[in-house]
Amino acid sequence: MAVEEVESERAEVEAAAAYTIKRYPVAPGVRLNVRSGPGTNYQLVKVLQYGASVPINCQTPGETVTGPYGTSNIWDNIANGQFVSDAYVRTGSDGYVAIRCA
Repeated sequence: MAVEEVESERAEVEAAAAYTIKRYPVAPGVRLNVRSGPGTNYQLVKVLQYGASVPINCQTPGETVTGPYGTSNIWDNIANGQFVSDAYVRTGSDGYVAIRCA
C-alpha cells in the first residue's frame, strides 16, 4: 500500500469516528418509558430495559420532569420519533449536551 493510500484510509476512519454518537446510561434500576414526543402525554413507544444506554441525536424542550438526575424540561431524541426525559439519563450536565432538534 502506498503512503498516500494509508493516510487517506486513516483520514476516513478518523472522520467516521468523529461522527460516532456517544451513548449515555439510563439511571440504574429504571426501565425508562420512550415517548413519541417530548412529554408524558405523548404515546408510549417502548420501555427500555434495566441497564440501558441511549444515544442522544438531538435535544428539545418539553414537559418538565423530575427524575434521578434532577428536574429538567430537556427531552433526548434517541431515534426517529423516540424521546426520553433527560432527568433519567446521566449526561453529566444540567443543560444541553447535543444539538437542538429541528
